[in-house]
Amino acid sequence: MPKDYQRRVRILWAVILCTLIYGALLLWLGSFTGNPFLDGVIGVVLGLYVCSHPAANAVDLLFFQRDSLRQLASGWSGLGWLALNLLALLLGWLTIATGATRLAARSV
Repeated sequence: MPKDYQRRVRILWAVILCTLIYGALLLWLGSFTGNPFLDGVIGVVLGLYVCSHPAANAVDLLFFQRDSLRQLASGWSGLGWLALNLLALLLGWLTIATGATRLAARSV
């Protein structure tokens, strides 16, 4: 497994963990800063950051490593890599939605 691939997997797991911590803190504490606006801003920024990693991986795969696309789809490790990117993207979207909901709830 190439070193760059291992680094990207670690980064994806780290950002997934960050989204889960953000969601758990909001679920258990209701608000971890005491300010719904700040909670919402943190959620939106965190979600955008998390979504940027799978997007960057997709751009690299489509434009810079065209041969790797066939290899990814053929093996279990490649399918796991794609699933990890999809999980990070989904959790990023949920974090953005949660943060945006916090921002919208503040204005009502």
